[in-house]
Amino acid sequence: WLRGVRLMDFLRDTGKHFTLSYMLQKESVRSRLDSGISYTEFSYMLVQAYDYWHLHRTEGCELQAGGSDQWGNITAGIELVGKRAGKQVHGLVFPLITTASGAKFGKSEAGNVWLDPGRTSGYQFYQFWVNTDDRDVERYLKLFTFLRLDRIAAAMAQHAADPSKRLAQRLLAHEVTATVHGDQAAEQAVQTSAALFGGTLSAEHSHAMPERRVSRAQLPGSLPIIELLVASGLATSKSDARRGIQGSGFYLNGQQIGSVELELGENELQGPPEARFVILRKGKKNYVRLVLEP
Repeated sequence: WLRGVRLMDFLRDTGKHFTLSYMLQKESVRSRLDSGISYTEFSYMLVQAYDYWHLHRTEGCELQAGGSDQWGNITAGIELVGKRAGKQVHGLVFPLITTASGAKFGKSEAGNVWLDPGRTSGYQFYQFWVNTDDRDVERYLKLFTFLRLDRIAAAMAQHAADPSKRLAQRLLAHEVTATVHGDQAAEQAVQTSAALFGGTLSAEHSHAMPERRVSRAQLPGSLPIIELLVASGLATSKSDARRGIQGSGFYLNGQQIGSVELELGENELQGPPEARFVILRKGKKNYVRLVLEP
């Protein structure tokens, strides 16, 4: 909806409702004055305020919720709706969820996950939670699952006995994945994870992992492994693929790739004729199911 908003109209209809002193009082601005803040960051609260007003006008929205770092933007929206529509609306903020290292959960953070399986597969979602730091897992079990506190306490006692088994993390991963994607997706993620790390990967399990598709017509007929690694996204370039192979960092169908000259034959491909595929891996955790379309 911002696409059709003209700058002069925005300044006249929205900007006029906010004084400079009002904006400078916001903690998100005040805390940045000494270190420097760009005009884009400074004025963003007006854009988010406009969003709230637009959603109130078109959808009847009366509550905006967000992390505590959004307090200034949300209250600016409440102010704008009150002045332009004469209505009382509300805001709800909650403490930011952070990791033990201080990093916050958010779409702009590295390694983020999405609830949409089109963006983050059920397997990737499950693995995200399995990789939770020991220092965070008990808190996350309390925040993100519906387990009873005594069940969480028992899980943590088991975890403390042998942290290497990551029992608490697996419980967390299963519960959150089941809540978001359903019990079947959670079980499939568990089985896929066990198969991947146990060396018993099947075609059935491979469907749960990240997938890339490429036309065979785009690849040399001999299917050089270097080309496949680049097509999968695991290597950023042919030289990157070569370095990775020479450093023993890439795997094909569970086996370490030992030669940069490797070319694939039909016996290395799995699946039906119309969707032959290989399983490629970088390091210990980055898997891709590369499908070769006719």
